[in-house]
Amino acid sequence: MIRSLLPIALLAATLPAAARTEAPTVAVYNANVTEAEVQAAQTAWCQALVAISTTYREQGREAARTLAGQVLDQAYGYNLGPVLFKPTVTQAPHTFRTTRAGALAYFVGGDPAFPQDNGFALQGWTACAVRNVAIHINGDTAATMGNVSITGPGGAVTTVDKSWIFKKTDDGQLRIVLHHSSLPFTGG
Repeated sequence: MIRSLLPIALLAATLPAAARTEAPTVAVYNANVTEAEVQAAQTAWCQALVAISTTYREQGREAARTLAGQVLDQAYGYNLGPVLFKPTVTQAPHTFRTTRAGALAYFVGGDPAFPQDNGFALQGWTACAVRNVAIHINGDTAATMGNVSITGPGGAVTTVDKSWIFKKTDDGQLRIVLHHSSLPFTGG
């Protein structure tokens, strides 16, 4: 067997480099989500919540509304279709916010279509941290579950149970397509 391969190897060695065939460059598309991307998206969400609160305190509701709209457009997948969003503090008939308008009303209030919303993001939050219990990554989607702790202006910390599903879009961005948040059950 070795003797039969030897003439082929010698022939290949004598051919000019240009005559040899090399493997063509292959274009690769990889839409797989990474753990680092998930954590970066969660950190960005926390930073945005604090930034909206700060903007409200320093510049008022309209400036906070503008920023919140930009955050929704960058972080959430409302451009893909309905987002499965169950905010922390909502009640019927507006418990779920599948539209951008509903999410914006939840975060900054001031929308007569959602009269119970006072603006969750306007509460003076000063810090926010995510503690994941688990992350499940499958191709271009990632699901997370854990806690988010947010610090109010007086230093009190509120911890919520939170689940997110992120989808990586064609532009390489992670977009929230499911966001469920609730206060932990305290018994009784």
